[in-house]
Amino acid sequence: MKRPELIDFKQERIRTLHLTWIAFFITFYIWFNMAPLATTMLREVEWLTPEHLKVLAIINVAFTIPARIVVGALIDRYGPRIVFSSLLVAMAFPAFAFAFGTTLIQLMVSRLLLSTIGAGFVIGIRMVAQWFPPKMIGRAEGFYAGWGNFGSAWAAMTLPWFAITFLGKWFNVADGWRWALFLNGLVGLLYGIYYYYAVRDTPEGTPFVGTKKTQPMTVSSYGDLIQYIVWSFPIFGALGLLAWRISRIQITHSDGVVSALIPSGSLWLIYGGLTVFYAAHVLKTLQVNLPILKEGVPEEDKYPFASVAALNTTYVANFGAELAVVSMLPTFFEGTFEVTPATAGLIASSFAFVNLFARPMGGLISDKMKNRKMVMTVYMVGISLGFLGMGFIDSAWPIWLAIVITVTCSIFVQGAEGATFAIIPLISRRMTGQVAGMAGAFGNVGAVLYLVLYSMVDARTFFFVLAGGAAFSFLYVLIFLREPEGAFADGMAAS
Repeated sequence: MKRPELIDFKQERIRTLHLTWIAFFITFYIWFNMAPLATTMLREVEWLTPEHLKVLAIINVAFTIPARIVVGALIDRYGPRIVFSSLLVAMAFPAFAFAFGTTLIQLMVSRLLLSTIGAGFVIGIRMVAQWFPPKMIGRAEGFYAGWGNFGSAWAAMTLPWFAITFLGKWFNVADGWRWALFLNGLVGLLYGIYYYYAVRDTPEGTPFVGTKKTQPMTVSSYGDLIQYIVWSFPIFGALGLLAWRISRIQITHSDGVVSALIPSGSLWLIYGGLTVFYAAHVLKTLQVNLPILKEGVPEEDKYPFASVAALNTTYVANFGAELAVVSMLPTFFEGTFEVTPATAGLIASSFAFVNLFARPMGGLISDKMKNRKMVMTVYMVGISLGFLGMGFIDSAWPIWLAIVITVTCSIFVQGAEGATFAIIPLISRRMTGQVAGMAGAFGNVGAVLYLVLYSMVDARTFFFVLAGGAAFSFLYVLIFLREPEGAFADGMAAS
């Protein structure tokens, strides 16, 4: 009997797929290591307060947005193997610093640096794209992303047990949470070294072709250039919104004085700095692209930036919504149905757990239906209807029906994530890293926008806004997304 290809480890591409999703899994295992141990940290660190933890949670996503852009450019310049290995090794050190930090400043700085590890996702997108033909790219990318995402759940399942039960109760180790976080970072360090020697960028005989320099994206027309400049702004704007949100947090000092974490003067300096960075990005983009456009872009390098923009909207509406929803869903179910926190957490976990099959399924359907744009639009309609249904959930509903609606919505949300990254590697093979980096960054932009909004409105309005965001993305995809050429080719795409 023929062995299923997914476990046929004699094939180098299958080994590479598994080694790469494990690398992504570890980045999420490290990135989300604080939340499961937050209550333990509050109990054991006398000066730590809930407000401090709120600050650290917000900081945990801050650098992820620009890091996905920068890392995307590095992948296309140096290749995914060395970039993934370097990221895992480098991020081990802020993980160690956070584990043994003794002041709020130490925890904040190390957490800020550690938020860069969220860029690991886009690295594997290019790695997997280089090992599978277009007709299989959806299922391969979906499997990579779906199983890699489970790293955050694995952290929640294992770190408290290791810190409290294994180290604390069985071996009576003081500060077990610190050693659990240290081990968490050590896993990344060791696997980063191993990954460098275990994989290669492309199959034998296939050269790696990327960009000659680490620079802004190159585009195909003057209209695309304008679009790229406009679509770059929300990335900087989201960082400004994060800074504003952090500035609204009040902290109490040891002398009893209450003050804003970021004073108004410092906040305006941050705004000014972001404005300067955006202006520099625009200037560099013009310097890179104007000579190319004047000379004429070779046909093999042309791609429609409108498709990149359309996929940016889909990732806001699916991954951005997912990050926001999983942050509020336990509280929503606990308050709506008056269940225990443990029960509410178990119900809410179903939204993330379906990632294991829904995201690969989204990629598989995109491969099988022979029309990736149509699959994408159907998924966006499903997300919009799903969140619309969740907006009507109240205490009069039977809880089982609320769970069914929630899980169904989640299947569409995460299936759409798989469908998004079934298209991204086919837009421009030469710049897969940068295209994936931009779309990935917009996922975090969406999460920031939605989470800030959630702090200002009730749950019903929040779900309706998520439904509206998906409906907008549906229209944008319908109008602007082009079906990639050669999207179902049998052979490897030309590098």
